[in-house]
Amino acid sequence: MDLPSGREFDYAFKASLLGAPMEYRLADDALEWRKGAYAGRAAYGRIRRMRLSFRPMTMQPYRFLAEVWPADAPKLQIASTSWKSVFEQQRLDGEYRAFVIELNRRVGAARRITTYVTGSPVFIYWPGAAVFAGASFGVAALGVRALQSGAFAAAGFIAAFFALFIWQAGNFFLRNRPAAYDPDTVPQRVLPKIQAGLRTTSTEHLA
Repeated sequence: MDLPSGREFDYAFKASLLGAPMEYRLADDALEWRKGAYAGRAAYGRIRRMRLSFRPMTMQPYRFLAEVWPADAPKLQIASTSWKSVFEQQRLDGEYRAFVIELNRRVGAARRITTYVTGSPVFIYWPGAAVFAGASFGVAALGVRALQSGAFAAAGFIAAFFALFIWQAGNFFLRNRPAAYDPDTVPQRVLPKIQAGLRTTSTEHLA
């Protein structure tokens, strides 16, 4: 199967540094994919489930993921970042956003009963949220104790750690709240923002 590059709704990324790039194309009737010598297609009307989420990694804290479950093919994953070097993952915010929005539109237009969900699975999200709330309370209480005992340097360190913890973990739980969505109005919290002046890489550079 030929997947020409440079098309409006082509998308490619490298899920690992040494592996072949994962290439996707939105054809008229199906989502087509290729990775090295392996290729396939999933008709829009045969896609039974889609999940959009925020999935940061150690080397790339601003990373989004789309998961697609076709009825007659293995689960497909589409990430908003691509491995560029041993020490760097490149953000593909613009390409990913446009591709995922159009993919949702085409699957929705196929008029199949498809499940559209965002965030983490419920059985993972809510226990994690409870742990996050408990840890936040514990760190805040520790900071108060430090102030009461006059350990102002320690209190400052705890406050800085607390702010970073709340910002990172809080953002993760806010974006990954489990919910259903309409394919014609994809929630902004599970899509990267387009930043002015942010350079992205076209798919032909990843082949």
